[in-house]
Amino acid sequence: MKKGFDYTGVSISYFCHDGKGNFLMAKRSNNCRDEHGRWDQGGGGLEFNDTVLGTLKKEIQEEYCTDVLEYEFLGYRDVHREHEGQKTHWVALDFKVLVDRDKVKNGEPHKFDDLGWFTLGNLPEPLHSQFLNALALYKDKL
Repeated sequence: MKKGFDYTGVSISYFCHDGKGNFLMAKRSNNCRDEHGRWDQGGGGLEFNDTVLGTLKKEIQEEYCTDVLEYEFLGYRDVHREHEGQKTHWVALDFKVLVDRDKVKNGEPHKFDDLGWFTLGNLPEPLHSQFLNALALYKDKL
């Protein structure tokens, strides 16, 4: 059985920021499951026996080589999509996370072609298909 396809998967999603209005985003490579070449705010699936906070810290360390300095739970979203003709369902737990900009680097170059810092008024393109939905929900909290 495959999470997100055969049963609802849980994803930890994060908007990493530097405390100065800049948000970290990653450009997904062709090695990612989907959304190739699109800019994404970051996230990872919750594994059985892991904790939400543990997954948040682990994913940010793996992807961006930095620690979580502060975090705020923003809320959750039901994410209904289609992947290769098959419907998927994820519940995304969304966080705003302060990181040390000087320590950030691409910890998964096989997954990300590039990293960049952007303001909400100057976002890169193309964006991940779910990014604007999340932004609309949390813009006042970011």
